[in-house]
Amino acid sequence: MAEELKRIGKTLGERLRERGVSRRGFLKFCSATASMMALPPAMVPAIAASLEKAKRPSVIWLSFQECTGCTESLTRSHSPSVENLIFDHISLDYHHTLQVASGAAAEAAREAAMHENEGKYIVVVDGSIPLGNPGYSVIAGISNLQMLEETVAGAAAVVAVGTCAAFGGLPQASPNPTGAVSVSDIVKDKPVVNVSGCPPIPTVITGVLAHFLTFGSLPELDSLGRPMVFFGKSIHDRCYRRPFYDKGLFAETFDDEGARKGWCLYRLGCKGPMTYNACATTKWNQGTSWPVESGHGCLGCSEPNFWDAGGFYNALSIPDSDITRQAAYVLGAGVALGAAAGAINRNKQSKAASAHETVTIDDLDKKS
Repeated sequence: MAEELKRIGKTLGERLRERGVSRRGFLKFCSATASMMALPPAMVPAIAASLEKAKRPSVIWLSFQECTGCTESLTRSHSPSVENLIFDHISLDYHHTLQVASGAAAEAAREAAMHENEGKYIVVVDGSIPLGNPGYSVIAGISNLQMLEETVAGAAAVVAVGTCAAFGGLPQASPNPTGAVSVSDIVKDKPVVNVSGCPPIPTVITGVLAHFLTFGSLPELDSLGRPMVFFGKSIHDRCYRRPFYDKGLFAETFDDEGARKGWCLYRLGCKGPMTYNACATTKWNQGTSWPVESGHGCLGCSEPNFWDAGGFYNALSIPDSDITRQAAYVLGAGVALGAAAGAINRNKQSKAASAHETVTIDDLDKKS
């Protein structure tokens, strides 16, 4: 027991040295972490100093009404990798999919982590919580609602991973048969960070945890509780196809000449203008690509109610606007639409982006 406590109490710097990680390698990792969190190079020494002295925080991961896609995403993180995150940065004390223990032993591990790290541990939640009937989702005879409330009571912070946990996601889609709600609908007395996406970007998940470990606080959040560093700009504003949108050049089908030339996918249903995420810059599969680069429009999966925002292939990038007028603009405006968004309303869109407000077709139509 004494040896175990001694091991747990070691700082990250001590653990890295035990693993043979050189100072040079450690600083390279700190540089990558700073870049991932959009921090200037001058912050690298501060990050290194913080991580050198930091002790691994206990993390309890709860999975409720979900598809395991968020865990699949986590295991494909590459900066830091999931192995690096689990063994060097955090103490992942409870996770249905990744833990070895099961049954009573698994629940004992969760309770022990809560007791031993009172007020210091982080709760990560993926999946929505059903309120219609406790029996819709039960773990070890405990309803999701009961387990969430019990586990969060002594936590320092909560991270809602994936759109289901952040906003209700697919389980909450109309007609919402289970009465699914988001984590923030229930947790009101703890800081909650929403890392939305279906699934979320792997490095965004690990980035939030790395930020907490480095600075002892949560990153700056937008009005929907998401980290500004990753969700501060829309897919549309970061998209390499944006110049074609501004010129009114749109692909009409997925295999026409415009699609082959990389023209804008707005008319094919791309939800980039109303979706905030870092897909275009962080990308997926170790920075290989992302949906729009692969020829498919953005589905808007990091936004609330994206399942009920209309057909994925309908040209309704701004689903809260009048559908008839929206369709008329998309089909008939062409260059005028791109020019309106790219020139006349650039200031208006910038203000809306900072407040994460929805830009409607009426806003695009105003010349004042």
